[in-house]
Amino acid sequence: MNAEDLPLPDYDHLPVGSLQHRIRSLNAGELQQVIDYESEHNDRTHVMEILRHRMDELNNGATPSPGRQDDEPVETRGTSGDSSVSPGGSADPIHPPRHGAVAYPGQHGKRGRP
Repeated sequence: MNAEDLPLPDYDHLPVGSLQHRIRSLNAGELQQVIDYESEHNDRTHVMEILRHRMDELNNGATPSPGRQDDEPVETRGTSGDSSVSPGGSADPIHPPRHGAVAYPGQHGKRGRP
């Protein structure tokens, strides 16, 4: 089986976080295709747990949710790829004084000692 044959477009590149939501629209046969593919190719423990849990839900009477699988992943919407933070907005660097500096009270080196 190839990834192109799966009911989830671009399955191999879907973030795990969106996978849990996308499989909710699959029926038991479609979900079994995904389970078979995952076990043959990646066999990621966390993903297999998510898929098997959903299959258990379907076997216990859950119905697929309405929805489409041709939308782009939620994680990619509205991201330009560039950061809107400028270097001028960063905090000033911290330069602690050297060890034994007089700036700290009570640490005057050898001065003042008997």
